[in-house]
Amino acid sequence: MDSEIFNILLKYINVVFFMFTVVLFTMFTIMGYLSTRNSIHYRNKNSFGDISKVMASPLAPSITIIAPAYNEGLTIVENIRSLLSLRYVNYEVMVVNDGSKDDTLQKMIDAYDLEKIEQPIDPDWQSKPIRGIYKSKHRSFSKLTVIDKENGGKSDALNTGMALSKNQYVGCIDVDCLLLPDALLHVVKSFFQRSEKRVIAVGGVIRVANSCIIQGGQLEEIRLPKSWLARFQLLEYTRSFILGRMAWGRIDSLLIISGAFGFFDREIALAVGGYDTNTVGEDMEIVFKMRRYMHEQKTPYTIEYIPDSLCWTEVPEDLKILINQRDRWARGNLETLNKHRDMFFNSKFGRLGLLSYPYWFFYEWLAPLLEFFGFFTIILFAYLGILNWEFFIAITATIYMFSIMFSFYAILWDVYSYNEYKKTKDILILMFCAIIEPITFHPIVVWAAIRGNWKKLFKIKSGWGSQVRKGFAKAT
Repeated sequence: MDSEIFNILLKYINVVFFMFTVVLFTMFTIMGYLSTRNSIHYRNKNSFGDISKVMASPLAPSITIIAPAYNEGLTIVENIRSLLSLRYVNYEVMVVNDGSKDDTLQKMIDAYDLEKIEQPIDPDWQSKPIRGIYKSKHRSFSKLTVIDKENGGKSDALNTGMALSKNQYVGCIDVDCLLLPDALLHVVKSFFQRSEKRVIAVGGVIRVANSCIIQGGQLEEIRLPKSWLARFQLLEYTRSFILGRMAWGRIDSLLIISGAFGFFDREIALAVGGYDTNTVGEDMEIVFKMRRYMHEQKTPYTIEYIPDSLCWTEVPEDLKILINQRDRWARGNLETLNKHRDMFFNSKFGRLGLLSYPYWFFYEWLAPLLEFFGFFTIILFAYLGILNWEFFIAITATIYMFSIMFSFYAILWDVYSYNEYKKTKDILILMFCAIIEPITFHPIVVWAAIRGNWKKLFKIKSGWGSQVRKGFAKAT
């Protein structure tokens, strides 16, 4: 009898794994189709009309770029120079020095000839104390404002910038990111291209800048990263941004805007209390809050997504730093999903409750756990001699081939659509990365997710961690 029950249990386990695989395959196929449709639609929609002259007018919508900085002395001067060279008139750059322990503040003071100014600050605003506000003595740097405050974390720094900004829109970016000169033109155009709905946020593709040539705050030459760890992340970013988020943007169900490149309607962002300082997944949390707020207000709204390569950033090339980063992402995912669990299959929230949240729950959170525990289950079943080898080999080979095909499609569609990497050798290297990723890089990501979930579930204290910047390569 026990043997009979055990065999039935094994069959159910096989059915569950098979169905989970089929659902994932179906969803990824649909995502590939939707992202392709959305890319074509975006390209056709933006193939005519030049708004550069309109957006160069002082009457153009105002925007503040908020860039938190913590121990960024190595790259801060170059990064600010890049932000000050954007092709837009009505904007300011607000760098928030979040209690850096290195020479970040002094380098900014020396490079841009900053002096402390008096500016009224709302005493009721909840943030770490502000030590000083700086402006440049030179008119050429009049767009730059530097806020020096005690350390409170990225969310606290962004909230401080939102509170002190007076502009209609705020762009929350990582200070180490490099924005292309016409980035704000695309962003502001996205805010105004929907007349029937209020655009509350705009996100975009994040590109990998490792090994690229940067000169004077400008991207001079795009190069494939030399580090294999960075190459795997480039492949991962291509799949995620070019296919995944593009697909969710197509059905207006995007639940996350990258913290490296996110722009928001300041009024709505402040209405929901800004960023949550009690989570490490603040970029995902604020999108959830803003969407909930608009649903509760019963106001037609949307979130736009830009597939153009407007933002380039440095990704970790150190394994320990990468694991800490993904550990933090996993904790942030779990915090946000738990906080908004009432959205799970809740028709009140439309596609968000019926599609986006369940996908995020099953794929972004549950899938790594199933992979991890499934690995040990397979070892146990093999040891006990009860593993169905034919089924195991068949489903493993199917998943492996599908993952390679999906990655190949992402690479080739990126080449066809944006063609950032023009050398055949670079494309072949990325394809080789796609072939070996499932058995090399992916297990690292799964382990980092397990570690992050373990820390969160058992309340092991862990902060943001840090990333040591190498700085962008410069032309010689």
